[in-house]
Amino acid sequence: MERIAIYPGSFDPVTNGHLDILERGLKLFDKIIIAILTNPKKKFLFTLDERIEMLEESLKEFSNVEIDTFDGLTVDFAAECNAQGILRGLRAMSDFEYEFQMALMNRRLNREVQTVYLMTGLRWIYTSSSIIKEAAQFGGDIHGMVPPIVEQKIKKIFAVKR
Repeated sequence: MERIAIYPGSFDPVTNGHLDILERGLKLFDKIIIAILTNPKKKFLFTLDERIEMLEESLKEFSNVEIDTFDGLTVDFAAECNAQGILRGLRAMSDFEYEFQMALMNRRLNREVQTVYLMTGLRWIYTSSSIIKEAAQFGGDIHGMVPPIVEQKIKKIFAVKR
């Protein structure tokens, strides 16, 4: 049986920390589906199409990764994809509290889908999409923290806004 996981998130934008979790997750799962949550109430820097484009460019080397979008419950989307796992990354204790609650709720909703956590690599422990966007907005150097396509697009957005 093929071991499938979904890796949910907004990926606004994808970071090298996301890619690190994905690459290590592929050692545990045969296939991972990047599951981009579409939330019309949330304000994103990048459109859904832009996020998909940046992910596609960043994931070219991975043949066993797919990109899809969903709205609703993560655990329901996992079941629709025949996924046995939900892959998540943890950076700090503050992440753990939120993630722990989500995992317990997901387990209550569907006991067949397990949440698997990977600790973020030390290189990426301080990075998040929101911190990277904030640094870039004020002229900070984000080189090496995001894939090249993301760096280009972020620099273009914030150059226009200045």
